Amino acid sequence: MAAADLPDFEAYLSKIKTHSIEKTLLPLIKQISSLVSTRGDAAGGAAVQRVGAAVACAVERFVAVGETIADDNPDVRHSMVLACKEARSAGRAIERVCSGTDGAGMVSAARALLAAVTRVLLLADMVVVRQLLLAKDKVARSLDRLESVSNFAEFVRAFTEFGGSMVELARLTAERRADLRDERRRAQVAAARNVLERSTLMLLTSSKTCLRHPGSASARENRDTVFCQMRRAMDLIHYVVRDGLPGHEEQSQELQPFSDSQEQAAQWEAGTALGALRGLTTQVRAARARGGADGSRRRALAATLRALVERTHDFTDSAYTSHEHRQRILALAERIAYELERLVSVAVSLEEQGVSGTLAALESACAGATTAAGELERALIAAARHQARDLASLAEQARKIATDLAHIGNLRRKIASSCGERESERLHNIASQLHEQLDHIIEVCKLLRHIAMSETLQVSAKFAEINLRIYGPQVVTAARTLAAHPGSAAARENLDVFVDMWAWLLADAARLAKELLDLTDERPDKQQYSSLPRPGKHGTTSKPLKAVRLDSDEQAKIAKSGLEMKMMSSEMDAETEKWQGADENNDIVKRAKNMSSMAFAMYQFTKGEGRLNTTQDLFTQAEYFAEEANRLYKIVRQFSYQVPAGTAKKELLEHLDRVPTYVQQLQFTVKEPTVGRAATFSKVDNVIQETKHLMNVISKVVTTCFDCANKVPLPWEKSVGVKRHQSVAPYKLDFTGLSAGGAGASRTARDDEAGGGGGTDAKPGGSSSDTAM
Repeated sequence: MAAADLPDFEAYLSKIKTHSIEKTLLPLIKQISSLVSTRGDAAGGAAVQRVGAAVACAVERFVAVGETIADDNPDVRHSMVLACKEARSAGRAIERVCSGTDGAGMVSAARALLAAVTRVLLLADMVVVRQLLLAKDKVARSLDRLESVSNFAEFVRAFTEFGGSMVELARLTAERRADLRDERRRAQVAAARNVLERSTLMLLTSSKTCLRHPGSASARENRDTVFCQMRRAMDLIHYVVRDGLPGHEEQSQELQPFSDSQEQAAQWEAGTALGALRGLTTQVRAARARGGADGSRRRALAATLRALVERTHDFTDSAYTSHEHRQRILALAERIAYELERLVSVAVSLEEQGVSGTLAALESACAGATTAAGELERALIAAARHQARDLASLAEQARKIATDLAHIGNLRRKIASSCGERESERLHNIASQLHEQLDHIIEVCKLLRHIAMSETLQVSAKFAEINLRIYGPQVVTAARTLAAHPGSAAARENLDVFVDMWAWLLADAARLAKELLDLTDERPDKQQYSSLPRPGKHGTTSKPLKAVRLDSDEQAKIAKSGLEMKMMSSEMDAETEKWQGADENNDIVKRAKNMSSMAFAMYQFTKGEGRLNTTQDLFTQAEYFAEEANRLYKIVRQFSYQVPAGTAKKELLEHLDRVPTYVQQLQFTVKEPTVGRAATFSKVDNVIQETKHLMNVISKVVTTCFDCANKVPLPWEKSVGVKRHQSVAPYKLDFTGLSAGGAGASRTARDDEAGGGGGTDAKPGGSSSDTAM
């Protein structure tokens, strides 16, 4: 059956926002993929009928759980019942098709089943989201009540209620953050949680001070600022957890500055200087690959250039950027503009006249623009690093200034009234120093966000800047309240809490600067991706290959293999999770997780994402992958000596003996020399295929090791702490029964067809890792 006729599994997975739903859906995808891809080879066979029956049975169990959720949640009852009905019908259609001969019917039934199951899972996820939003609304109501209290007795009761609501919200947001797949969304939830956690104590002290001194404008400003920030943090949580749900049409403009609209979210990385630079480089390389740029692409280049120039203004307009760095950045920005102008001019000539001699000029303009972009990136990083190195000392100075503010109240109590004017002047001077230090630290945070290489660091830098900008001046405001009421214990406590918050924010900024300094370290042996081996280690080839980046067409061609790699990586993660309690001491789990991580990085390469930027990165990663598999082979070989003779040991050795062959094939493929782009792309495809084969057999080895550890009493269990596996399915919607139930039938089908195994790769648990998608 043609691969083009198969369901678009990537489209279904792209709708999923949480790990729990993905883990629930993947076993069904694998089973359906195996069923569809082998449909033409075993039409109407008894083995295929058993597989179809296993799918229908698993869907029936799944639907039963979905209907239970519908009964317990009236808000989604109608939609859930309809989705369950569709899923049940699709499951029965799969079973009927497996008994017939209509291959096209199999594809349509598979698509219908995946769509229905995905909808059920998304509706179940809505139930979880509603629980979180109800907890958020409860906290919001508690805040409203706290803001309206007029005496201490009411305040104590309201704050007690608020504390209980906050505990529940903290628990639910922690669970949701861990479950989210999107890195930026996880970072945003973490930032909002930090604001809520740290603001709670300030809410207590500022409210007490406001109640004690109701006529104090500075006390009211402190309290209102805390209320405002907590509400913004909850708005951000609301926006993040609703993102991606069916019918979600939130208007996020009201959530600023804590959240961003969907358009802003799509342009999140492009909102940084580094993101704009890399976007420009990608467009230039696309123009080179296509041999020119049409009108729409030329306009896109111009828009990206304008965005880049705007981002660099944060560097050049900063009063703390050195003259040398400023001149270097301005010169390189002008150079990029000149090279792009040349590129556009050549592209117009090619489009209008088709002059073949201008191809060399196009190549020259593209090369010049790419080179200038790389130099500008290094210049921006150097400018930001130059300021980031001073952040630790700046933070320490700012901390000392805040400490001086904290002593003002004590001094005002001790001095005579005639000295009050002098102390007020001192407060003014200290406040000016604090604002000056604050402005400098905020500038550094802004530049750090521009050079952040991950979404987590971008979010951290953004919210460090926001929190410093909003809460920094409130330290001075709290000091003014204490200066106006020097004998007030509430004002004294309030200032101490705001000074503590100031110290936390400074520590966050210093930690962020240290992380980015480490990541952008220019030492020759420093790599952006820690999973790749260093030169001269791990048996890497001594002669480096020419690094090549794949264009969009080439990435599309290997997308199928990349998706298979991702599915196998997820399957490996699921297998290693079974070894509960063994992560710290079990070398099998360590090696398997490391290989799964590397396989996922190779999957990201096929999409033009992740840390593997060039084909050389991919080849080096594949070589390290082979060596890691060899190490795992030796560890499992030693483990097999402790397994008593029997069926389990025989199956383990059968899988294990295949590992050296696949390792050798992958190593030979990686070391094969290539000349030309076409040959390099062919090698990339072969490397991914060989890695996929090796990953498949390693997955079987890990699965069989776990079975051996569970079926027979081994002294090795005590030494590494292996525990029996207890499967806990997300939302109680579980397809593990499908994988287990379909495994025997799937293997039987292949055994029937191949007459005992022949030369085909048997797949465990109905995995479709090696089948065409």
